[in-house]
Amino acid sequence: MMSTLTLLAADAESAGTADDTQLVVAAVIGIALIIGLIVWAKLNPFLSLMIGSAVLALVAGTPLVEAFGSFTEGFGGTVGDVGVLIALGAVIGQFLVKSGAADSIVDAFLDRTAPGLRPWVIAGLAMLLGIPLFFEVGIVLLIPVVMLAARRSQLPVMLLGIPALAGLSALHALVPPHPGPLIAVDALGANLGLTLALGLLVSVPVVAIAGPLSAKVMARWVPIEAPTAISGQDITENTGSDRPSVGRGLAVVLLPVVMMLSRTVVESLQVSEDSVVYKTFEFLGEPIVALLATVLLAMFFLGFGVGRTRQEVSDQIGGAFGPIAGVILIVGAGGGFKQTLVNTGVADVVGEWVQSAPVSPLIAGWLVAVFIRLATGSATVATVTAAGIMAPVAAGMGSTEVALMVLAIGAGSVFFSHVNDAGFWLVKEYFGMTVPQTLKTWSLMETVLSVVALGVVLLVHLVI
Repeated sequence: MMSTLTLLAADAESAGTADDTQLVVAAVIGIALIIGLIVWAKLNPFLSLMIGSAVLALVAGTPLVEAFGSFTEGFGGTVGDVGVLIALGAVIGQFLVKSGAADSIVDAFLDRTAPGLRPWVIAGLAMLLGIPLFFEVGIVLLIPVVMLAARRSQLPVMLLGIPALAGLSALHALVPPHPGPLIAVDALGANLGLTLALGLLVSVPVVAIAGPLSAKVMARWVPIEAPTAISGQDITENTGSDRPSVGRGLAVVLLPVVMMLSRTVVESLQVSEDSVVYKTFEFLGEPIVALLATVLLAMFFLGFGVGRTRQEVSDQIGGAFGPIAGVILIVGAGGGFKQTLVNTGVADVVGEWVQSAPVSPLIAGWLVAVFIRLATGSATVATVTAAGIMAPVAAGMGSTEVALMVLAIGAGSVFFSHVNDAGFWLVKEYFGMTVPQTLKTWSLMETVLSVVALGVVLLVHLVI
């Protein structure tokens, strides 16, 4: 009798192991397929994530007719939660750029700064403008300013360019409402206000080290001078008299941050949840409310306030949606892939491994994101995949630890940008560098930023 029970127990244990093995194999095949389709087949990430999700589900044992069930579930949930925020953020960025408010902010700070301090000012401006602006928009906006400031100050381009890139990249990776952090916040169930506050806190030393301090070395390695034109267009100073004031621009940039952080502050003060104060700040601190209020403010301050007609303001809003359609689809597809990882049980299996491994979950999340980033070149895909895998681990963490997990994954998602990353080529072309020069500047800066960000996150975890 004892022998029979022992055999049955062994069989049950073997079956459980086989199931876990099948799930791990399914995850490996699904992720490898996504990487292959993006890197070698040059297929759009949206379709790659969609196909990879279906293959993962089938290998994991999902019935054929339900292969896309988890994908569509995750796609709808992610677009509903994150897509609207991305769209509102794009509208805010559109008003800042088209009205000239962003130029006003940049010029106001640079005109009052000694040449020796300009790398630090450029880094600070990049962080400030990086809150509402997508990375690519920030590049388009700031690089001509960097070139102009370098020529005016007779400084090496990299001395100002690296701080600008570091500020934009750090905010892109670590601070909501950028797509990557929003995806991770949604997938891990993190507190958005707390994540925003910690992201801004972590970004300061990270940008200082990866930006102005690293730039001193990189400017010696790549001592290029500022060109007189970018993409065939002369670099000229924009001194239009119809631009909005600096105060209006700063109000639009800072309003969503203040609203979301205020909610976190009220919650941390342990105000009664039934009080009017708590309910008011809880409502105002909702990301969709904060961003919608900022859009309305931008319409009046940077639209009607600079003489735009109602039709022109409407056209500016509509013009913001086209460029981000692809971003929202990829983000939604990433949510579908994440949901497939969760529904098939892959995330639970990997999560159990991570919990039993002799390594901090924060480091584990960073390593997963680094691997996907190096393979695909996509920070978004890296964030989505890592967040999906780490979700079961985050379920047992406190709110602060979950927020730090979001930041660790975000830090890993920007590790060593190289030739499979569109951002690599964008920076190369704008600065007129060769591939080796881009590797010694942009790629190295991204690596320093990623590693330093992880280090700061771990230090914050020790203190808080």
